[in-house]
Amino acid sequence: MSGKPVDRRDDLARIEAAFVGTPLAGLPIGHGPSGTILVADVDPDRLYEAWRAADALVPVTGRRPVLVTDDFDDGLTIRPEPEQGPSESELRAFAEAAAASAPWLSYRHYSEDQQVEQNEIDYHARGTTRVDLSALVSDVALPTPVPVLERAMYDRLLTDADLHAQVLGKVRLVTQTDYWFTPDSVLLMLVPTSDVRSSAYWVDFYGALTCEHQRKLAEVLAQWRHRWDARLVASWGTMLQFQVGRRPTPGDEAWVAAGQLKALAPNLDLRRWEVAVALSAGDVWFVHNRP
Repeated sequence: MSGKPVDRRDDLARIEAAFVGTPLAGLPIGHGPSGTILVADVDPDRLYEAWRAADALVPVTGRRPVLVTDDFDDGLTIRPEPEQGPSESELRAFAEAAAASAPWLSYRHYSEDQQVEQNEIDYHARGTTRVDLSALVSDVALPTPVPVLERAMYDRLLTDADLHAQVLGKVRLVTQTDYWFTPDSVLLMLVPTSDVRSSAYWVDFYGALTCEHQRKLAEVLAQWRHRWDARLVASWGTMLQFQVGRRPTPGDEAWVAAGQLKALAPNLDLRRWEVAVALSAGDVWFVHNRP
């Protein structure tokens, strides 16, 4: 496992010095829960800039950054002394179990197993964009599984430039930071590892409430980082926000990525074919999973 955990006696002054000249300069900094370091009073209007500054400094700090909020968690406070986190062996075992997991067997969108009946075609063909694609699938025999119908709509949509432009104009917002949730109070959490998979040990997400799902989420983070250079920017409990360095190309890549995003984000209010259109045209992803 790469990204050896940093010394729990990490020198706060060294990190403060690294922040000089960045949006994090001069902000309150101290020890957080379970071996983390917290930077308080992050400007909600500049949270993406703050995260990018910390992400660029991972080779210096040895810590992956993630934006968090204390709006819903009183435990996210700066502590006077370091708090013990997992040992190196514990973190290694977590990462090894994550790498051996099969996240997409557990993370599945409920619609994957549903059938589309004749009287439901308009509902699926309009989606949330209200762009009518029913003419594109008029020859699809019904009933048929939802993924089969949606893939047919998506493939045919890619061949119709006018319809594709209409859909893209309505869905591109979900792959822009304008769509992101912004809490009232924002902190930057620096977790004590530079390893992407291991960093999920500290991620608080409603879609990973058990130890088993926490490991599966860790593998999702590792797979998305490897495939799309997707970097976790923020974790707001029921929402995750990512910066993506490599957009999925239209077709199979975007379709697979959209299915994974919908599986992890059952409360993302778009059809899979709409998400696939959006993912090829934006550099951030939004995950929403709530009660």
